[in-house]
Amino acid sequence: MRALILSDIHANLEALNAVLAAASHWDVLWNLGDMVGYGASPNEVLEIVRPISTLAVRGNHDRACAGLSSTMNFNPTARAAALWTLDELRLDNLEWLRRVPQGPLEPEERDGVRVTLAHGSPLDEDQYILNMRDAWAPLQQMTTAITFVGHTHIQGGFSQKQQDWQEIRPRYRDTRVEEGWTLALPSGTRHLINPGSVGQPRDCDWRAAFATFDTERCEVTYHRVPYDVGAAQARVLTAGLPERLAARLREGR
Repeated sequence: MRALILSDIHANLEALNAVLAAASHWDVLWNLGDMVGYGASPNEVLEIVRPISTLAVRGNHDRACAGLSSTMNFNPTARAAALWTLDELRLDNLEWLRRVPQGPLEPEERDGVRVTLAHGSPLDEDQYILNMRDAWAPLQQMTTAITFVGHTHIQGGFSQKQQDWQEIRPRYRDTRVEEGWTLALPSGTRHLINPGSVGQPRDCDWRAAFATFDTERCEVTYHRVPYDVGAAQARVLTAGLPERLAARLREGR
């Protein structure tokens, strides 16, 4: 089975369309949350991802933009975008977003492989896994050897086998073109895998990020794909959202 794994789309329609055009031959779509917030196309993005997401986990921006939690812990830019999104969402999209479950979730086992899906840490949906210290407890405590997470907007992850701990960072050559990088997930090793952000990368690579997972080969492929950043920026500015949200799309941070 081949799973398409998306996270942190953040209402970026142009990035989502580029990812779906580049991601061929997938059987299931695992959606790790933060579908809305920041970007200017929340309804358009939800219209696409609602019917094709096999499993979806809510993110912290999904929760706030649906009015399920306060935005007081958000910075002023994120808060402005969340409040704008709450006003902008159509009722059907708002109701669906409010029903998206909190992680972690465990999809049906395929090819003898069990995985877990979460937005932030599987131990705390709001916690960022940014370094090995953050990764230590989830790697030790999860009931599956492979856990897919988002939230940080940084593509990569962490692995552990006995006393060997490794940080995973895909290696790319040219940020102007579409690229992929494949990593085997050997038996006996535990992994936290972050597909990166579709619509708001923060790893200094502006391209939309996603991942695919082959359960038969037990390997994950990280992907980066260029998209029409100018069009996404124009939507943000036309909507009257903070200018910083448009500028950072080109910077990838």
